[in-house]
Amino acid sequence: MNAWKFLPPLLAVTLLGPLLMGAAAPKPVQRPSKQYTMKQFMGTTVVSGPVFASDEQRILFSSNATGIFNVASVPVGGGKPDALTRSKTDGVRVVATFPGDNRFLFERDRGGDEQTHVYVRTPDGKERDLTPLKKGVAHFLGFSKDETAFYVTTNERDEGAMDVYRHDAKTYARTLLMQNDKGFSVVAVAPDESWVALDEALTTSDGNVWRYDVATKTLKNLTPHQGVASYSVADVDPASGQLYLLTDDGSEFTRLVRLSKDGAKLEEVEKADWDIVASTFSRTGAYRVSILNVDAGTEVRLHDMKTGTQVVLPQLPDGMISELVFARGEKQLAFLHEGDRSSANLYVYDLAMKKATRLTDTMSKELDPEDLVDSQVVRFKSFDGMEIPNLLLKPHQATPEHKAPALVWVHGGPGDQTRKGYADFMQYLVNQGYVVLAINNRGSTGYGKTFQRADDQKHGKEPLRDVVESRKYLASLPYVDGSRVGIIGGSYGGYMVLAALAFHPDAFDVGVDAFGISNWLRTLKSMPPEWGAFRQAMFQEVGDPEKQEAMLKEISPLFHAEKIRKPLFVIQGANDPRVPKAESDEIVAAVKKTGTPVEYLLLPDEGHGFKKKKNELLVNERARKFFDRYLKPAVAPAVAPAPKP
Repeated sequence: MNAWKFLPPLLAVTLLGPLLMGAAAPKPVQRPSKQYTMKQFMGTTVVSGPVFASDEQRILFSSNATGIFNVASVPVGGGKPDALTRSKTDGVRVVATFPGDNRFLFERDRGGDEQTHVYVRTPDGKERDLTPLKKGVAHFLGFSKDETAFYVTTNERDEGAMDVYRHDAKTYARTLLMQNDKGFSVVAVAPDESWVALDEALTTSDGNVWRYDVATKTLKNLTPHQGVASYSVADVDPASGQLYLLTDDGSEFTRLVRLSKDGAKLEEVEKADWDIVASTFSRTGAYRVSILNVDAGTEVRLHDMKTGTQVVLPQLPDGMISELVFARGEKQLAFLHEGDRSSANLYVYDLAMKKATRLTDTMSKELDPEDLVDSQVVRFKSFDGMEIPNLLLKPHQATPEHKAPALVWVHGGPGDQTRKGYADFMQYLVNQGYVVLAINNRGSTGYGKTFQRADDQKHGKEPLRDVVESRKYLASLPYVDGSRVGIIGGSYGGYMVLAALAFHPDAFDVGVDAFGISNWLRTLKSMPPEWGAFRQAMFQEVGDPEKQEAMLKEISPLFHAEKIRKPLFVIQGANDPRVPKAESDEIVAAVKKTGTPVEYLLLPDEGHGFKKKKNELLVNERARKFFDRYLKPAVAPAVAPAPKP
């Protein structure tokens, strides 16, 4: 759980603790707790995106050990990681390795602008941009079944549509496989390259799956339906060529179905009492992995497709497994494992030996995990009786005798979720004496479609009232000082911070907004063109800037900035393509006119979130100090007694 991560979180599996309801809270831990600096927390390394090398003797992954994400490799038997790229300015993310040699593909943008290009690195260390676009974005899609080619999507022809190109794996020569005239999201290519599967977002909770026939250049809707229902591509079975889909049509939670071989009907495959959020196959289809979103954590199911049985995963300490990736030979499985008090580490699992080997040691050597805290799932009833789930993190030192100030943490979105897992900034705030309540207000994913759709066209209203109500819940906890409560959030969470301060001026005592929306009219109009049809889905979710101008002004904090009277700290990336810099510039200027204390931190080399450790360190320290100024009473200096005459 990266506390400042505003994109959809990584899927993970967790061994959940007991569910806490109402005002119940974790039992106080009577132990001293050492306090750490943010710099000590930042000694932790973040790793992601594991892929096996062609010889399956090494694993490549992305790591920010150097202060910015680069590609490294480590032997599957363990050892010291080797740096393969050495970028000092732009984050690098490995996406694939080639089947017969040591080449690999990676993506990078410039300063967080999200205008990614696809590069190849050869064994001699040379890097080549395979998508040298003057303007536009490119993404790796996948290798062909025989691995003689790979697919890349770009919007170079039409900025609002991602076309599919087939690149020869040896020469890199490319040919156009599909021209995407509808602007749908490209998801998968058939094993025989006869069709391409696409997602169409009608709204954020309603969508279709389409199939593009490469020979006839025609599109067919595979999921016509009545009413609101979500359909999206999960994966293609490499063995049968059948298309697997995720849908909540006719059910409260998302389940897995597949298109029959004759294409005439959808067949039920897997369902649960929670959302199945992903299901993917190994290279030949010998295995299928399903990911379930289970009450702020998730569950992994590994299926042996030949025997029809589930494979038992390795026994590890309580925590989350994420980013499962099979080796080409399907005998090894790489994944990340993390806990609330332990950062994500890379493991490799030998399926035959049933043995898991840890390959990295990412946790800062200066941190004692015993000084950190576990999150607890708690719920409270909102203003209208709707039950709101949250994650609660309580400092060791907080007691009824020594009550602590509290912070409400609002996730990004709309339609995201705060999950269990390691969050260095949250742990830092808790370590510094703050109770943190990470709210999953109505509209959050993971709790069924009724809960998720409860915020549609209601932003700045009912979901915001959930956030406001959370202060009452915090005040009910015996170890919380209900007179000292702040609010913090990024992206859509940043919008909620601004909205809370503007529309409920007395709800919180201080706010920190990172990359938050202040003017929905501008943000909705300036969404990146490569988002294609998803732009219309956002109009349905939040509001149409052409047809609902008055409503969007009503819920946009910028037009009500004179009501903000509590101290505000605003953080913004200069290269942010999602929430334009003007969003923060203007709200800061407007609040300053009222005389309200406001601070502004502009990061010239970041986009929407952080890719550089130095910036994350700066922001986290500044935010904590800002909260301290307004939520922790100053201790008056001791006055020496006057000398006796």
